[in-house]
This record gives sequence, C-alpha cells and structure tokens, in this order.
Amino acid sequence: MCGHESPCPAAMSPDRERAEVLGRDSLLGWALLCNGVIVFDDTGCLLATGQIIAPHRPALAGAPS
Repeated sequence: MCGHESPCPAAMSPDRERAEVLGRDSLLGWALLCNGVIVFDDTGCLLATGQIIAPHRPALAGAPS
C-alpha cells in the first residue's frame, strides 16, 4: 500500500488515478501508480485484480457522436 504522507487513493476508489506515479514507459504508453494500478495513455486502466477499466476520455465539444 501507499507510504506517502497523505495516502494515495486505493485502487478500487473512483479517484484511483490521482495516486503517485512510480514508473512510466512513454514509448509503450503506460504508467504504474503506487496503488498498483496501470494507467494507459488512452485513459484505460488495469487493476492488480486483473479488472479492466475501459478508456474514459471526456467527449469533445462539437465532436460527432
């Protein structure tokens, strides 16, 4: 678990992506957070349990839906 002074959000919390980055691979497009979550550049996530969180970019204003 996180050892920061103010603990990072847990992997299962809605604000999981606010956790501190421990490592990053910019070429492959992912970052490992201290709560064990892997966040991808497309905004998708992979939790330590194997659960996948689909990309969740906000819709662009004026973009066709």
